[in-house]
Amino acid sequence: MEDVCYFAGGCFWCMEAVFKDIRGVVDVQPGYSGGTTVNPTYEQVCSQETGHAETVKIRFDNDQISFNDLLEIYFSAIDPTTLNRQGEDIGTNYRTAIFYTNEEQRNRSLDYIKSLEASGKYDKIVVSVEPYRNFYPAEDYHKDYFAKHPEKGYCRIVIKPKVEKVKQKFSYKLKPQ
Repeated sequence: MEDVCYFAGGCFWCMEAVFKDIRGVVDVQPGYSGGTTVNPTYEQVCSQETGHAETVKIRFDNDQISFNDLLEIYFSAIDPTTLNRQGEDIGTNYRTAIFYTNEEQRNRSLDYIKSLEASGKYDKIVVSVEPYRNFYPAEDYHKDYFAKHPEKGYCRIVIKPKVEKVKQKFSYKLKPQ
């Protein structure tokens, strides 16, 4: 059965690239979520005046991959301890957030965060767990950005190592090549 989830984890180019090769992920779409501006542009979101965060909409087959598996991958791909920042990407538009679509996703997200905090791996997790309100697809040039531009500096320096880390850690969850 197909389901959907929304993760904000800094740059949506990174999040899209991290999730697109995961078995059970049907589609990953970059966009904007969590704010008040209707149909924002990239420039508006970057101004930090819309309340939106760069977010990916993940459609997945929960017969092949669970929401908890997606949470595990998500938390492996981000730094959950930095507020409004992932690496050199700074601002509320780069905040980390899970926009849950139902109470099960909310509860699983909160439970996962509690288990991470209890593990002692992190001092303080600042990922917000918020109700899903909206999602606006990003402009077309953002879709598959890493796949289309692997030679660009940001892709080589930031996205590629993140994708390689996830692929190594979760090799058993990758789509067959």
